[in-house]
Amino acid sequence: MEMGLRERKKLQTRQLIAETAWRLFADRGFEQVTVAEVARQAQVAVATVFNYFPTKEDLFYYPLDAFGARLIDTVSDRTEGEPVLVACRRYILESSGLLADVEAGDPQALERLRTLNRVIAASPALLAREQRALTGTADALAALLAAETDAPAHDLRSQAAANAIIGVQRALIDYTRRRILADERPTQIAADVSRLGHHAFALLEHGLGDYATKPPRPIQAPTAIGGTTDTDGSTEA
Repeated sequence: MEMGLRERKKLQTRQLIAETAWRLFADRGFEQVTVAEVARQAQVAVATVFNYFPTKEDLFYYPLDAFGARLIDTVSDRTEGEPVLVACRRYILESSGLLADVEAGDPQALERLRTLNRVIAASPALLAREQRALTGTADALAALLAAETDAPAHDLRSQAAANAIIGVQRALIDYTRRRILADERPTQIAADVSRLGHHAFALLEHGLGDYATKPPRPIQAPTAIGGTTDTDGSTEA
């Protein structure tokens, strides 16, 4: 259904506010930017900002919320016969955002990523909001999969599948954050994220049946005096 003029204007205003806030946060950090300043830069009233974003944390995480909403749309609109894992893998691994600019050698993109991730890592409130966003995406994906598969009320397969898929996204976010804040070769991060992401999705695709099987304990041979000898040659009485 085509979006009406009023809805388009509301969406444009929401995006303008969010993009203005994101730019300010990326340049100066979360704590140093006020909602009033975001409103002033976006040329809207402070009340308008709060109409679209109830909290400052919501402003900060608009890109992640939008990413999750687009992921759900991607799964819903995938072609007939395409597994959900394939659609999610394609969307998550092809949406590199600022990482693509870092890979291309853009120093401003790298500094913005470092600023944003440094702020998140130091803020329990932002870390908690990030987890709520990911949990919300997992819940929405589980509901969609349950509806598509006509799952019974207490069937956990849709929830398990959704949480496993979003678990890959969580792991990639954590991995990227650690690398962005500590790595001396940032241009390699995007390629490594893609490679490791494909490995993680391959694990889901092939199943966890024999993954991380515990290896046998080292064999201990008896000694002549009644103790045991470990495989490294040490003797234990």
